[in-house]
Amino acid sequence: MSSIFNRLSSIVFYGQRTTNRIMDKKHSITHVILTGGVGSRLWPLSRKSQPKQYLEIFEGKSLFELTVERNRNIADTIMVVGNVDNCHLSQKVMDKFNTPYINIVESTPRNTAAAIAFAAFAAQPEDILIVTPSDHIIDDVEKYKESIQQGVEKASNGAIVTFGIMPTKPETGYGYIERRGDKVISFREKPNEITAINFIERGNFLWNSGMFCFKAGVFLEELRTFQPEVYEKAKIAWDSNIDGNLDLDLSLEIPSISVDYAVMERSKKIKVVPSDFIWSDLGSFESVYDYFVTKGYPVDKKGNMVIGTNVFTAFVGLRNTIFVFTETANLILKKSHSQDVKYVYNDLEKEKPELLH
Repeated sequence: MSSIFNRLSSIVFYGQRTTNRIMDKKHSITHVILTGGVGSRLWPLSRKSQPKQYLEIFEGKSLFELTVERNRNIADTIMVVGNVDNCHLSQKVMDKFNTPYINIVESTPRNTAAAIAFAAFAAQPEDILIVTPSDHIIDDVEKYKESIQQGVEKASNGAIVTFGIMPTKPETGYGYIERRGDKVISFREKPNEITAINFIERGNFLWNSGMFCFKAGVFLEELRTFQPEVYEKAKIAWDSNIDGNLDLDLSLEIPSISVDYAVMERSKKIKVVPSDFIWSDLGSFESVYDYFVTKGYPVDKKGNMVIGTNVFTAFVGLRNTIFVFTETANLILKKSHSQDVKYVYNDLEKEKPELLH
């Protein structure tokens, strides 16, 4: 029983059951969308009940919707790996597109290694998976498609491919990939400012986009080699799924580990595609601010921006400040301190968790 079609009698499309034949052909290309994460650094816009990938604030669309649009003509089919708290939000978007998809619903988050393993178990071993988060902004789609095509070609030859973005500034909010040609030398954690400047000056570092491409079987082989417990426990949970829904007790047995630690930093099959399309994970209000500015969003003469309300707001004695309005909570921050919003979020988890929902 090597594919989802042997394990499941049907796939849930828009709440209806219908047999999926798209992936029966060899070397099918599948776009796997990972929808986990709550976007803590975009609080109070992003909440547990409406994470950032579903906020329709990007010219009337959500990041999840833009992700589907960007990839729907690249892949033969779509898998959405979500959780019980957000799967209804994903389905709402997929219904809008009237696009069939394979719906994998995690009962509890077990990090990206397990999430990608579920997608790989749901595919044929020779199928090529293009794995992307659901909360990124990408412009220059033609360059993006060129990079994806390079990734597919490398994956066809057995590589596990990661996509690195040519850095435009010493960003401290991203991880980095050190490379020589398409060979990955090392993965680096989010650096401090001095280290980030050094990375840029050295010229062989790329931003880690968190996007991957590989044959399903190749990924599972590497996962079984380096993280056998994750592989075995994820397989047990997958084999017991019901229409793509995973059992809670079995899922809790799976070690929670990122795909970077589990496979990417250990495998000898890693290749990188250096990419120069415009990319942002929109993981902070600074990145949202910068994106909004490119779209003509209003700022005052001192670089101050209001998000979430059209009510007149005046800034006195402030520069490059962002005011974020919601009905239940407001946030005022210097743009340069955007990474610190996560500390507010962490404090609220202990003191006022109701403000996170």
